[in-house]
Amino acid sequence: MPHWKAWLSAVLILAVAAFALPAASAQETTRRVTDSAGRTVEIPRRITRVLAAGPPASILLYTLAPNSLIGWVRAPRAAEKAFLMDSVRELPEYGRLTGRGNTANLENVLRFKPDLIIDVGSVGPTYVSLADGVQEQTKIPYLLIDGSLKGTPEVYRLLGEWLDASENAEGLARYADETLNALSSRIAAIPEAERPKVYYARGVDGLETGLAGSINTEVLERVGAINVAAAAGKGGITRVSIEQVLAWNPDVILVLDPTFHRLVQNDPLWASVKAVREARIYLAPSLPYAWFDAPPGVNRLIGIRWLASVLYPRHFPESLRDTTRQFYKLFYHVDLTEAQIDSLLAPATAAKPEK
Repeated sequence: MPHWKAWLSAVLILAVAAFALPAASAQETTRRVTDSAGRTVEIPRRITRVLAAGPPASILLYTLAPNSLIGWVRAPRAAEKAFLMDSVRELPEYGRLTGRGNTANLENVLRFKPDLIIDVGSVGPTYVSLADGVQEQTKIPYLLIDGSLKGTPEVYRLLGEWLDASENAEGLARYADETLNALSSRIAAIPEAERPKVYYARGVDGLETGLAGSINTEVLERVGAINVAAAAGKGGITRVSIEQVLAWNPDVILVLDPTFHRLVQNDPLWASVKAVREARIYLAPSLPYAWFDAPPGVNRLIGIRWLASVLYPRHFPESLRDTTRQFYKLFYHVDLTEAQIDSLLAPATAAKPEK
């Protein structure tokens, strides 16, 4: 081969190699995944900084990969910090991108320089539109993740793979699977006659509740109890009257607001309700996140075990203290003191009228 041809051949080989390197590099540093809404999103293979779009996503991310958190939708309050790892307590607040009261702006999102944005909850058209819009404007990949309780084990495994946290994800997924499936078989064996009528009281006056099929009462449905507000129809959160509650006459009242929990026991308007007469009023624990609702995230897994224990003590004789200690170690990465367990469980297991 003439010298000039050999030289040209070498140049061509080098040129082809040079053009091939960016493609190969791109292949190695990103990958395409499909989220719960069926969207195909290209994400980095190595993800170290994640921004949660709303509270359920914050909780999911903290339980699975706390080191990837770059901040909070809402900074933890003093009482909540005691139930969280030291390393995340003082992370900055950036607001929420999704849901009611969204407060984050896209300039602030860019300032935090996330590798990925995740949202957990509904994956309907409204949220798809939001995710697509934010992704287009910021060029940051945005994943939508199904927030229903039944999908929790698979969500942990999938997100664990994406965030290189599969080992931790598997432990959390197994716990979720046992809570949702093994406990369900035990609950299914409880006779209908032993299943209480329950009213879920939200707000300072207790007259806000969740209808049949509401994500806010998913825990109640999981433990096989009767949601008395289902008589008012299907939907989400709604206002009801005291007359409706009196007519439903629930056996048990689950309370979200501490003020209402304190007042209802001596309120003459509620005095004739069976749950009040028999002191079966339970305040759902809320530190660092509520066990029953608000937000409706993976924090509700402990709520299922708690409520099964409270409503069916004969069928669920396990120590609620041990259950609480185990959950907080596995999901919230903290070792609870006996005093902390007392503070969580005292109002959640009994309610006695004042003398």
